[in-house]
Amino acid sequence: MKNKTYNKKKMLVVFVGAAAIILGLVGRLVYLMVFDAEYYQKKAEDLHEREREIKAARGEIVDRNGTVLATNKTVCTISVIHSQITDPKRVITALSEALSMDEETVRTKVEKISSMERIKTNVEKETGDAIRNMELDGVKVDEDFKRYYPYDELASKVLGFTGGDNQGIIGLEVKYEEYLKGKNGTILTTTDARGIELDAVAEDRIEPVAGNTLQISLDYNIQMYAQQMAEKVMEEKQADKVAVMLMNPQNGEILAMVNVPEFNLNDPFTLNTGADEGTLSDEALQEELNQMWRNGCINDTYEPGSVFKVVTATACLEEKVVSLSDNFSCPGYRIVEDRKIRCHKVGGHGSETFTQGIQNSCNPVFIDIGLRLGADRFCDYFEQLGLLGMTGVDLPGEASTIMHKKENIGLVELATMSFGQSFQVTPMQMAATVGSIINGGTRITPHFGVRVLDDGGNVAEEFSYDAGNRIVSKETSETMQMLLESVVSEGGGKNAQVEGYRIGGKTATSQTLPRSANKYISSFIGFAPADNPQILGMCVIYNPQGVYYGGTIAAPVIGNIFENIFPYLGIEKE
Repeated sequence: MKNKTYNKKKMLVVFVGAAAIILGLVGRLVYLMVFDAEYYQKKAEDLHEREREIKAARGEIVDRNGTVLATNKTVCTISVIHSQITDPKRVITALSEALSMDEETVRTKVEKISSMERIKTNVEKETGDAIRNMELDGVKVDEDFKRYYPYDELASKVLGFTGGDNQGIIGLEVKYEEYLKGKNGTILTTTDARGIELDAVAEDRIEPVAGNTLQISLDYNIQMYAQQMAEKVMEEKQADKVAVMLMNPQNGEILAMVNVPEFNLNDPFTLNTGADEGTLSDEALQEELNQMWRNGCINDTYEPGSVFKVVTATACLEEKVVSLSDNFSCPGYRIVEDRKIRCHKVGGHGSETFTQGIQNSCNPVFIDIGLRLGADRFCDYFEQLGLLGMTGVDLPGEASTIMHKKENIGLVELATMSFGQSFQVTPMQMAATVGSIINGGTRITPHFGVRVLDDGGNVAEEFSYDAGNRIVSKETSETMQMLLESVVSEGGGKNAQVEGYRIGGKTATSQTLPRSANKYISSFIGFAPADNPQILGMCVIYNPQGVYYGGTIAAPVIGNIFENIFPYLGIEKE
């Protein structure tokens, strides 16, 4: 009797428990069907929707005259949708042949169970159209954009290039990414339970928005000619590399920036050094690529040598520790403390004025005036002239000046600094500083970016740059114009002369470290017209073979470029 009662109670508990569970499930079902219906309906729709991205066209880069330097080329992305393929064998054979791909590689992708598998990107449009015309079930051909550079190697280290995702990697492409990149669109299609797209349901499209056009100060014609001249002198002198820059010293606009050897922007991952890529590790290959892409004008520092005498002369004139008529004597060296520091002319220049000292590029003269100025004021002028910071040029990776700490500058360091040794600057910094000294005395910001244009060619944004602080007096600037004109007309810069034009400039020949390697850097900075500079040019030749003096091999490069571009720029003979 007791067992029967116990069993009844047990059955009742089980029944009540089961009823509670059923009621809970019913309640939950009602809740889901009534209150959460919209949420789950959306989830169900999502399961049957497939989204594909439409790449936005990247904005073009054009030169100051509208010549297109970077644009887009229509390419295709080939993909497969596993659930829609009805004849896998045909698809594998057709795609491997059309795309010149290994059949096994294509098979792996085609047979992979996924919502969508990408077979190949950046496929030529003609090939993509041919595949589309095959009408292969499950094969999708989407049009895309690939960056295209009409002039291959022209200004490669300035323009930069983009990666597979069409984002900028180096140069102006990455610096102005926010203006160039555009906004991608999407294609939304609906599928049935098997993943087959429903033709009866219209696809939704969000159209992409193209990027804006970047107009830069670079001039295609000047860049092309400067690059040809750089390549010519590099070949003649068997140099490691050559840099040439041309800039408007009044506003900082860069008309040309050459770094030869340049590389092919349409094939940026193939080395131009002749190295066997197959023998390099991934790390070694990447390092070689980084070096190939490197813009020496802004990324690398060097000892400027005698070009820096422009800065020393400017500071000493401004501080009035020297005058043009001061007399000096050069026996071919100066002894500073325990060091015998030589002049480039072993026998010495003898008696000379300061004007003759700069024409002769005489080291003892500049040692004397540098010591007169003193380390404290010398460092003050480094800062005043903008040499301790960066120029602010609109390219990534600009290097800073490598300079002694003030407390570590003794008489020997001060003596060598006065003629451009024992510290390092970038060529860009040297060009910007000289340009700022001879333009009337105001610091300029060198730059490429001028304006952004919308798809109608209207100005969307105009870039502005600091007018700059006055770094030297107008009187000192005019004196330097006159002194540097005499360097070209009567001194070591004679090879930069152009008949009928007044040109100022300064030569340099510096030795790289270690000195025992006997490697040199030859350079020249010139500007014209000397009394109202409109164009400034700089040539730097790294490790030339044979004759290596800047006045002999670098000055003629700038002189030749000037002679050919003066009429183009509207600079008339006097």
